[in-house]
Amino acid sequence: MAKKSKKQQPGGTPATVALTAAGATYTVHAYDHDPAHPSYGEEAAEAMGVSPDRVFKTLIADVDGTLTVAVVPVAGQLDLKALAAAVGGKRAAMADPALAERTTGYVRGGISPLGQRKKLPTVLDASASSHPTICVSAGRRGLEVELAPEDLAKLTEAVLAPVSRA
Repeated sequence: MAKKSKKQQPGGTPATVALTAAGATYTVHAYDHDPAHPSYGEEAAEAMGVSPDRVFKTLIADVDGTLTVAVVPVAGQLDLKALAAAVGGKRAAMADPALAERTTGYVRGGISPLGQRKKLPTVLDASASSHPTICVSAGRRGLEVELAPEDLAKLTEAVLAPVSRA
């Protein structure tokens, strides 16, 4: 296994650095981000020509006082009750965006489930398993990383559970 590097490679993000350090197989997709687009995830799917059910958004929720990462398809919505149940909690609510940014080290619309500043419990929607690869934010708006869902689950120590709804 490759040695972890705290140093960011040119053009890299903490997410891509973490993937490289772990020896994971992945592909980076860059596109021109339009700040006026109403949905970061849908914009990514359109720009990459990928089905929205293969592009996953990273959301930060508060489950019984613990920040928790939910990775769900951009075509769906996070089911907060299901998220709480997946991590053995009772109540979940979306986290304060500023707190999510401070805790993960990423800006809203560019939060990656990988390479976060602080390790948080993570839940990957079970639908990810139906695809050979999925796309998640690579750590900034206009940059996605494509990888096998089992690699994402392993690297983030994610629980797989049905936490999205149409």
